[in-house]
Amino acid sequence: MDLKDRIVLVTGASRGVGAALARELGAHRASVCVNYHKSAQAAAEVVRAVEAAGGSAFAYGADVTDEQAVQAMVHATVERFGRLDAIINNALPPYQFDPAARYTRLETVAWSDFETQFAGAVRGALNTTRSALPHLRERGYGKIVNIATNLIYNPVVTYHDYTTAKAALLGLTRTMAAELGPDGIRVNLVAGGLLDVTDASAVTTPEVFGFIAQASPLRRVVTPAEFARAVLFFVSPYSDPITGQSIAVDGGLTMA
Repeated sequence: MDLKDRIVLVTGASRGVGAALARELGAHRASVCVNYHKSAQAAAEVVRAVEAAGGSAFAYGADVTDEQAVQAMVHATVERFGRLDAIINNALPPYQFDPAARYTRLETVAWSDFETQFAGAVRGALNTTRSALPHLRERGYGKIVNIATNLIYNPVVTYHDYTTAKAALLGLTRTMAAELGPDGIRVNLVAGGLLDVTDASAVTTPEVFGFIAQASPLRRVVTPAEFARAVLFFVSPYSDPITGQSIAVDGGLTMA
């Protein structure tokens, strides 16, 4: 898959899934804006990895919940590369997938936990999409890929705040697809399972990884790089006939 002509903005790309996405885009010769919030050094390392793989990249620090900062980031991307073809809404507020955490029980989860996750998942995607829209509409073509979790299909662990925000992102994906389809803009969602391993899953025990692997038809846990390659399909021209869809990339653990 050659993405040499694709200009892609990836939010939350300094670590974890976002970094894997940026590196895979680079391996397919895409040009990437590596968005980060606070991890400038890590973002710079991702840029070097993208360039070493054959792509082009630059890092831009912006909080996706800040609409003006996001507008400036989109403008900088278009100024640098000449246009914008796709955005991947991946940014995630700090979170630990710990089944013993307080936010896994209704008695202890706080409304502020929900607000934090909604701001990162929904407001972040809304800000980035709104900022990119004039450029995508001008071309009559674009790809928006929202990143979620397979917990929206099967909440085997009750991460109430995180899962609810990602479920709202699925609703936003569908309504955006319905509105933006006539403009040639495709909007899809890719839901990941437990990945081996990211910052967020670092506290996950080997026993849990083993349970997930045995429960999956492929008998293994998906890696961040594998997940990233699946997302690239929705950035590529191969997915042009597809919009408003969600797919789980979790080794078959959840089936819709």
